[in-house]
Amino acid sequence: MALNLHHLRLFAAVVDQGGFTKAAAALELSQPAISKSLTELERQLNLKLLERGTRSATLTPAGLVLYGRARELFGVERAAERELRELRGLKRGLLRIGASATIANYMLPAILGRFHRRHPRVHMRVSSANSRAVVQLLLEAQVDVALVEGPVADARIEVRPWRDDALIVVAPPDHPLVEEQPVEPTALAGQTFLVRKRESGVRTIATRALARHGVRLGDTIRVGGTTAIKQAVAAGLGLAFVSRAAAADQLALGRIVALEVHGLEIRRTLAELRMRGRPASGPALELQQLIAEAGFDAPGGATPHDASGIA
Repeated sequence: MALNLHHLRLFAAVVDQGGFTKAAAALELSQPAISKSLTELERQLNLKLLERGTRSATLTPAGLVLYGRARELFGVERAAERELRELRGLKRGLLRIGASATIANYMLPAILGRFHRRHPRVHMRVSSANSRAVVQLLLEAQVDVALVEGPVADARIEVRPWRDDALIVVAPPDHPLVEEQPVEPTALAGQTFLVRKRESGVRTIATRALARHGVRLGDTIRVGGTTAIKQAVAAGLGLAFVSRAAAADQLALGRIVALEVHGLEIRRTLAELRMRGRPASGPALELQQLIAEAGFDAPGGATPHDASGIA
């Protein structure tokens, strides 16, 4: 049975808005009309999509699956509308970029600066998120250009290796290991480490690299982001794994020190993502070109590594 797209659109709106009342207000429809549409959709599918409460509605497992596909479907619709506008000669004034945190904060600004000088009338909006979230934004056509730190395996997405990023262990200048370096990986076993959440790409890669040397992270302090981690290291709270690019400012100021750990070299390949079969807009193509120029082929650029991210 073919899905009724009108019913599907109203279903997605209810989830996006957090309930029937807000969806009705956003769509300028009556709440009973939306409720009736959802009931009809559930009848057609012979599946319950929402558990209706007195003040809210919760997705069932079937509803969760359908909602994810609906967002992707309407993302394709938005991409089609954009491409047709461009064929009519209408230029869109907004370029949306999704990037993992390290890229967004430490690598992308210089590239965006060059783009802005060439195209000052094109507005840019950057979304910083983890790799999984950036992938989802790309699938839903919520971003035009996507850059990630973590590995991506999705047949719908073309992964273009972009540049190399080294992960280093940083310490406060007065830490005892600074005087002992180079140190063995086992010297890190009893140290306090400042870490991000478990799904953090840096944390995952660093943990795997240590495991290769038989070392596990012991005492950890969870900190919200890279900037906060660098400040915490400088304050003497512990050690941390960070991107060398992200640590460059504090290293130059001497507030933190890069520890030399014997045999522990960790590198990962950052990547640009593109949806297969989805043409890029003119501004997106221009930015992608600037991104490519700042990648492996740039002066001083690194060479790509394997997908594990560990050299």
